[in-house]
Amino acid sequence: MPGSILGTSVRRVEDRDLITGASTYVGNLALEGVLHLAFVRSPLAHGVITGIDTSAAVAAPGVVAVYTAADLDLPAHHGLFVVNKDLPRPPLATDRVRFVGEAVAVVVAESKAAAVDAVELVEVDYDPLPAVVDMEAALEPDAELQFPELGTNLAKGERSADADVLSEADVVVRARLVNQRLAVMPMEGNAIAVLPGGYDGADHDLTIWVSTQMPHAFRAQAATLFGWDQDRVRVIAPHVGGGFGGKAGMLAEHTTAVGVARALGRPVTWVETRSENLVSMPHGRGQVAYYELGLTRGGEITGLRARVVGDSGAYAGFGGGLVFLSTLTMATGVYRIPKLAFDGAVALTNTTPMGAFRGAGRPEATAHIERMMDIAAAELGIDPVELRRRNFIQPDEFPYQTLSGVRYDIGDYDLSLREALRLVDYEKLREEQASRREAGDPVQLGIGVSVYVEITGGAGDEFGSVTVHPDGSATISAGTSAHGQGHATSFAMVASDRLGIPVEKIRFVQSDTATVPRGGGTGGSRSLQMAGNAVRAAADDVLEQGRKRAAAMLEASVDDVQLTDDGEFGVVGVPSVTISWAQVASGAESEGEQLFAGLDFHQDSATFPFGAHVAVVEVDTDTGRVTPRRHVAVDDCGRVLNPLIVEGQQHGGLAQGIAQALYEEVVFDPDGQPLTGTLADYRMPSAADLMMFETANTETPTPLNPLGAKGIGESATVGSTPAVQNAVVDALSALGVRHVDLPCTPERVWRAVQDARAGQPADPWREPPAVFATLPVRSADEAVADEGTI
Repeated sequence: MPGSILGTSVRRVEDRDLITGASTYVGNLALEGVLHLAFVRSPLAHGVITGIDTSAAVAAPGVVAVYTAADLDLPAHHGLFVVNKDLPRPPLATDRVRFVGEAVAVVVAESKAAAVDAVELVEVDYDPLPAVVDMEAALEPDAELQFPELGTNLAKGERSADADVLSEADVVVRARLVNQRLAVMPMEGNAIAVLPGGYDGADHDLTIWVSTQMPHAFRAQAATLFGWDQDRVRVIAPHVGGGFGGKAGMLAEHTTAVGVARALGRPVTWVETRSENLVSMPHGRGQVAYYELGLTRGGEITGLRARVVGDSGAYAGFGGGLVFLSTLTMATGVYRIPKLAFDGAVALTNTTPMGAFRGAGRPEATAHIERMMDIAAAELGIDPVELRRRNFIQPDEFPYQTLSGVRYDIGDYDLSLREALRLVDYEKLREEQASRREAGDPVQLGIGVSVYVEITGGAGDEFGSVTVHPDGSATISAGTSAHGQGHATSFAMVASDRLGIPVEKIRFVQSDTATVPRGGGTGGSRSLQMAGNAVRAAADDVLEQGRKRAAAMLEASVDDVQLTDDGEFGVVGVPSVTISWAQVASGAESEGEQLFAGLDFHQDSATFPFGAHVAVVEVDTDTGRVTPRRHVAVDDCGRVLNPLIVEGQQHGGLAQGIAQALYEEVVFDPDGQPLTGTLADYRMPSAADLMMFETANTETPTPLNPLGAKGIGESATVGSTPAVQNAVVDALSALGVRHVDLPCTPERVWRAVQDARAGQPADPWREPPAVFATLPVRSADEAVADEGTI
């Protein structure tokens, strides 16, 4: 076999097309005769529709049609998964609107400008209704109901059979913890183009170009909704300008676009504006957790009770259901917790529906437990690092079965923590912190630690294929779908490692259901461990085909044929005679055959990456301003195949995780009007707001796949947010501040300081909503958690 390139930093092969514009996005497609869509959106968060007059818009120049729900009769449906089967969302609002920005009608015109202008001419009459915006208020008995026929704003709820998990504790620490609502904010918003069958020689009944993370799942959902055979629907995801969980599943606007194309028999397109994106793309996070952690006085955890409210937004957006998936799954984190009670309530609110955002329930779980560990450390007077170490699951305990129902594959949590503390020089930082406190410096230093474990991949299958051509080049394909992660480079490296064909001679095909037969798409950091191993297995299959053919051509035994360091076939002990892949593939072609393998790789269960982050911040106690000073991230994703790509994923995750800790939050007023509807209001940080990141890796290969790979795409987001939040509180702890909610904005920090200086530091605890006492009890034999991830 040739020398392996795995583990080396290989520059991404896909970037040239991206930066030169050689490839395309949905918005760049030039379809002959395409019509443009623009949506009439509700200005109210809650109201009954009493009439829609489209006559003026229909008569406007360039307008082809204006449709309402009654005109198209489209099927109502759920998002990526179902939270409450009784609450599907209609693609266009029918009897009432339930959030600002909900699509009420769609204008179809010959140009985008004509469609946008005509939107202003559609007259919609509403009878306003009170809006419920706060997820906890929505669960109160007297709250305005989003669905009167349901009789409640509780979309889903369950509680543990045994809530008495704290009885053996000497000390119980309690806190109400907020994971605020975030905008996903990819550079490219949602976009779709639909070509109906029979138009301009189209081969399929329907061809859809869409900016999605999951082309095959999109095809399956579209075919099911409209009653088509999946083989007659083609879905193509060209280059996708970021996903982060926000482009998973078929959205209302997608369904409407398909319906319009069918109704008119002409191609249509819709590209979301930034303002639309902020109110219509599903938001992420949105949880309020009530955690009670029991410990002995020596710092050993005895039990955890968690009661978590998830905001589903309107129509039971699937993000609310993450409470019962990855938030529950990862509730115990990296710790030995002998008793667990976990209750969840998903609330309906008159806000943008909720979905997934980088981490999808895992950052929330980690933020909750890691914040509680710092609160416990302060209560017990134990260094937060030491408290964590006293409760780590130990390396010899893996595989480890958690009380939340999953089996951690492998881990060494103190390994990454030791490395993070070494890199940041923890003891020296504590000395600097003590000096500042002694001097009464108004700018205090905070040091925050977070140790996390997350879930990636899941159990299941993924497709991969390899073809070697007569010119010696190769084509590989995979059922996952890249939107910036570097799949073309990573999968080419895997194939090159097995076949000895240079990376630059390997072409990658993806995200087209007509050329890739099946696939699970991208989500839950599954791509390398699933599709990468599928490509690896396909490459091994092709290698065996090549060896057999080479053996016949070399008149040697197959057992004696091997790849040389130059990537050619040779015979052991006869170095002077070799044949190339081109010769072998040409020989196959001359016989009417091809060197090809397409197969599915199966992984039995999820993998569990882990790591440790240390955040260092400066907090101006006079103004509340928080300045990130350093952030050290040591993430363990199993075997590292390309350090350059891993580092890039860490940097992206850190930017978004730190942004949640300090800056970003979607805010509505009491009437449900968005107050963060533009980038002038939504505080997304720029590079100038962040420091240079310090990243490193430990490697504990998983035994669950041949590459030993776990996911890395979301890990840094999981680990960074609580580290920064803990650092902010740590900076203020000498003043008596016990907790600061996310995001740690200057105003929030300043108020915490003022309250503490007045001798009235805010209590982080209050009693949870009464609804938890009435939730149905989860049966003992019911599955606690699903290893699937988003």
